[in-house]
Amino acid sequence: MPVSVNDPISITKALIRCRSVTPAASGALDVLQEVLERSGFRCTRMQFSEEGTADVDNLFARIGDGRPHFCFAGHVDVVPPGDEAAWTHPPFSAAERDGRLWGRGAVDMKGAVACFAAAAAQYLEEKGGLTGGSISLLITGDEEGPSINGTAKVLRWMADNGHVPDHCLVGEPTNPDALGDAIKIGRRGSLNGVLTIIGIQGHSAYPERALNPIPRLVRILDRLASEPLDRGSKHFQPSSLEITSVDVGNPATNVIPARATARFNIRFNDLHTADSLRRRIEDCCAAVTASMGGTYELDFASTGDCFLTEPGPLVDIVRDAVRRRTGREPALSTSGGTSDARFVKDYCPVVEFGLVGRTMHQVDENVAVADLEKLTDIYRSVLALYFERMAA
Repeated sequence: MPVSVNDPISITKALIRCRSVTPAASGALDVLQEVLERSGFRCTRMQFSEEGTADVDNLFARIGDGRPHFCFAGHVDVVPPGDEAAWTHPPFSAAERDGRLWGRGAVDMKGAVACFAAAAAQYLEEKGGLTGGSISLLITGDEEGPSINGTAKVLRWMADNGHVPDHCLVGEPTNPDALGDAIKIGRRGSLNGVLTIIGIQGHSAYPERALNPIPRLVRILDRLASEPLDRGSKHFQPSSLEITSVDVGNPATNVIPARATARFNIRFNDLHTADSLRRRIEDCCAAVTASMGGTYELDFASTGDCFLTEPGPLVDIVRDAVRRRTGREPALSTSGGTSDARFVKDYCPVVEFGLVGRTMHQVDENVAVADLEKLTDIYRSVLALYFERMAA
């Protein structure tokens, strides 16, 4: 039986039944493409590769050619289910019980992707098609993985082929407790660091013949952890630096080690960039080693800078749609980790709104059927308000 193009429940079930653990698409994009093409979307599949990473399948779908161009963005890949025997219902069975739909990806974020497709179909049916503007979907299979062969590369392809949207909504689960709690208008950036202090190995009874790297590492870590990065900004909580690992790898009790390594993660707001934080940490390391001796190695990996979409037309449209369909006043949030919106923000204004995230990545991930229907109503209302206001 074919999946109904305007029913978010049947689309979500079909997507959940695809075992699309990153980076395997496992038919999920095939399901979505078939649904979208029946609604009139032109679909393009693209597989991207890079040495050292898995190939990733992606989907771009668009209906209409003009502006304004509104894009829904999301992913159909999911995290592993863990111990499948611990699930009340098998994680890829899409069981519906007691008004809830169970399965890996129900919340993060196959449910929202299904609501994208259903909302677009309902809107097009209600309007008898698009009379102007465009609707598109950017769907990747690489969000829960390294995020190398997914959204970032699709966006570059879109730019090269005349498909850059004017505005975008990412369907990540933004609501902590109830649908309508929060719209994410930004995310903090994330920077990982690995710091290694290099000393001179020696016998612990003859410390004058060695250079212990551990006190130097501890001094640097104390400075980094005890000095606040900031006190927060207008839309963001204070930035934080968390030490996640300290390793010496020394099994002997009478040997001063030659090296000591620490790892840390910084979640930072719009008062910083990854580059400014690198310079700050390098200055601290240089100052300590200059006074205490030894040398250091410092490596960084950034998963994205902070971004913020200031309240304005896009935020107002999504907020008004949420109010109308839920009766709630959503908070404008910038909390949480990174998402693919960090790539979208380089091309157009972007916000995030999706399901309640309480069970995402957990055993027994599940969503209220009523929330899928309501989220579809919200997305349909977003489209109606968008083309009403932006096309005026």
